[in-house]
Amino acid sequence: MAAPTNDPLLQPFQLRHLTLRNRILTTSHEPAYTEDGMPKDRYRMYHLERAKAGVAMVMTAGSASVSRDSPPAFGNVLAWKDEVVPWMRRLADDCHAAGAAVMIQLTHLGYRTRWDKGDWLPVLGAGPVREPAHRAFPKVIEDWDIARITEDYADAAERMQAAGLDGVEFEVYGHLMDQMFSPLTNRLDGPYGGSFDNRLRFATGVLDACRRRVGPGFILGIRYVADEDHPGGITTADGIEMARRFRDAGLIDFVNVIRGRIHTDAALADVIPLQGMASAPHLDFAGRIRAEIGLPTFHAARIPDVATARHAVAAGLLDMVGMTRAHIADPHIVRKIAEGREHDIRPCVGATYCLDRIYQGGMALCIHNPATGREVEGMPHDLGPAAVKKRVVVVGAGPGGLEAARVAAARGHEVILFEVADRPGGQIRLAAQTRRRAEMIGIIDWRLAQCEALGVTFRFNTWAEQADILEISPDVVIVATGGLPQKAGLAGGDDLTVTAWDILSGDVKPAGNVLLFDDAGDHTGLQAAELLAAAGATVEVMTPDRSFAPEVMGMNLVPYMRDLQGKSVTFTVTYRLLSVTRDGNRLKAVIGSDYRRDLTVERDFDQIVVNHGTEPNAGLYFDLKPLSQNLGAIDYSALIEGRPQPAGKGPGGFALYRIGDAVEARNTHAAIYDALRLVKDI
Repeated sequence: MAAPTNDPLLQPFQLRHLTLRNRILTTSHEPAYTEDGMPKDRYRMYHLERAKAGVAMVMTAGSASVSRDSPPAFGNVLAWKDEVVPWMRRLADDCHAAGAAVMIQLTHLGYRTRWDKGDWLPVLGAGPVREPAHRAFPKVIEDWDIARITEDYADAAERMQAAGLDGVEFEVYGHLMDQMFSPLTNRLDGPYGGSFDNRLRFATGVLDACRRRVGPGFILGIRYVADEDHPGGITTADGIEMARRFRDAGLIDFVNVIRGRIHTDAALADVIPLQGMASAPHLDFAGRIRAEIGLPTFHAARIPDVATARHAVAAGLLDMVGMTRAHIADPHIVRKIAEGREHDIRPCVGATYCLDRIYQGGMALCIHNPATGREVEGMPHDLGPAAVKKRVVVVGAGPGGLEAARVAAARGHEVILFEVADRPGGQIRLAAQTRRRAEMIGIIDWRLAQCEALGVTFRFNTWAEQADILEISPDVVIVATGGLPQKAGLAGGDDLTVTAWDILSGDVKPAGNVLLFDDAGDHTGLQAAELLAAAGATVEVMTPDRSFAPEVMGMNLVPYMRDLQGKSVTFTVTYRLLSVTRDGNRLKAVIGSDYRRDLTVERDFDQIVVNHGTEPNAGLYFDLKPLSQNLGAIDYSALIEGRPQPAGKGPGGFALYRIGDAVEARNTHAAIYDALRLVKDI
C-alpha cells in the first residue's frame, strides 16, 4: 500500500531555482569516511545510498575545511585542495542521477580543532578564550588572517560550484564565523570586535566574497546558532537580526537553525540530544525563526521518527526537515514512507554510537545497522534470495542472534531460533531496564517484528542442548548465546562480590556504602552506579584506568554525570581492587595500584560490585564443534571479502558458527555485524 500523495513530507519544495522532490534531507555531518581528506568511494556510496532511496537533498561534510590552518578534527573534507573537485563532482553526479540535490557545508574551525593536527599551524580564535572540547588555547586572529581566510572561503565555494553542487551551507555555530560573532568568544577591538555590527563584519565579508565569486545562481545558506542559550551570549534577537541582514543583502537563500553551544560535551549533547533526552527540543524555536525571518528554514536536532518530521512540515515549523541520525539507522526512510511501509523503518534508538565512533577517531557506524558506512564493501541494506534454501538454527535471541535469524529468513531460509528466556533481548533487555536507556529495546523490537513477518519459528523457554539441535537436522547452526558476567579474578574474595548485572537485573539490592570496581569501563558500570545511587547508596566508582568509563564517549557521558553529580557518588582512578575478605558484617577491600606495587590500602564497604565484562557462554558451541562440517572454523578472508564460507572436512552435515559475545566480550554493533556479514552469504 503506497502512502497518500498528500503526505506533507512527500510534497516538493522550491528553493529558488532548485526543486526538491520532498521535504526530507540529511543535514551536513562528518562520518569521517574521507581518505587523505578526500570524499572518495566510501564517502560517495554512503550518500548515494540515501539519494537512491528518495531523500530530497544530501548535505555533505560537517564541515569541509576551507583553510590549511583549520586542520581536520574528525576526518573533515579538505575543501582548500583543488583535488577535491573531481571527487565531489563524482558524488554530485551520482546523487543527481538518483534524483537528489547535493550541497556541502564549508567552515573554518577556528579554535574547534588542535594545533598538533595537519600542518601544526597555530589554532585561531576571536580571542584567547579556550575551547574545552578540543583543549586549544588559540592565537588571537589578526587582520592578515581575516583577509586570507575570507579568500579561502571564496575559493572553496568556487570549487564546489565547479564540482557541480547545487549550493553551499556555511557553518556558523561553534566555528570561526560564530566565534567572531558571539560576545562569549570575541575579545577583539576595532572593526571586528565590540559592537553588534563589528562582530558581524567577518561573516558578512565572507558571505559577500562568496556571493560575488559564485554569482546569484548558486545557492548559499547558513547553519547558524540563532540563540546560544547562555548568559552573555547570542540572543534570539541577535540571531534574528543576523539572518535578516544577510537576507536583505542577498547573501543567503536559506537558514538551518541551531540553538545552543557546542564548546563542551554537555553543551553539545543539548544541541544534538541523545536517548533519554527530549525529542525535537528546538523544533518550536526553529519554527519561530522561520516566522520571523521568512526564509526557507531547515532544522535537525533529534527528529528520529516520521510522525515528528511530518508534524514539523504540516504545522509550518520547517520547510525541510533533517533526519540525519535516523538515516544512518535506515537510509531508506523516504522509500518506505512512499511505499506505505513506515512500520518497516529501522528505528534510530538515540544511542549516538555514530558520534561516539567519530570522537574516538573512527568512522561513523550505527549501533544496529552495520551496513551503514560499509556500502563500498558490499554490505547490503537490502537482502536478496539465496540460491539454495537451507534450514538454519540460531541459538540465542539477543541482538546478534535476532539479526542472524532476520538475515537468514530474508534470504528465504527456514529459520528456527532457540532462546532460554521467555522473550528476546539478551543484554539489550538488561540495558533497557534503566528508564533513560529504554529506547535501546527498539533494537530488539524491530528485529523481532521482522523475524515474525518472515516466518521465523521461535522456541522460547528452551535451553538448547546438543541433542535438541541434532534432532532438527540443520544445515547451519549459529550460536549466539552471548556472554555471562565475569568476576574480577581477585587474589581472593571473588565470591564475596556481586556483578553489575546483579544490580541492573534487580537480583541483588544496593546496600549502604558501595564500592563499584569497574575495569570494563562501559555503559554497564555507569548504569549500575545510577541504580545504586538512586537507591540511596553511597557509591565509589573505582577503576585502574587513568579515566573512568573510557568506553563511554563524551556525549553519552553527559546524562550519566547529570544524574550522578549531586548524589553520594565519587570517582577514583588509577587504583585496583586486589582482594576482598569479610570483616564482621562488612567487607574489607584491599586496594592497590598498577603504578606502585608497594602501595596497598585497606577499606571497609557494605557491598562490592564488579564490572569486569563477560566471558563467552559457549558450552553448546564446543559440544557441537566436533560433530560439525567445518569444525566451527570461519575463513576470515572469505568473511571479509564477502564470499560464502567454504565447506569443511568435519564429519557432520551442518556448518557451525558462533558470533557476538559468545566469541568474546565486545558490543552490540559487533554482534550484529558478525551476524550480517556471515549470514548474508549463506
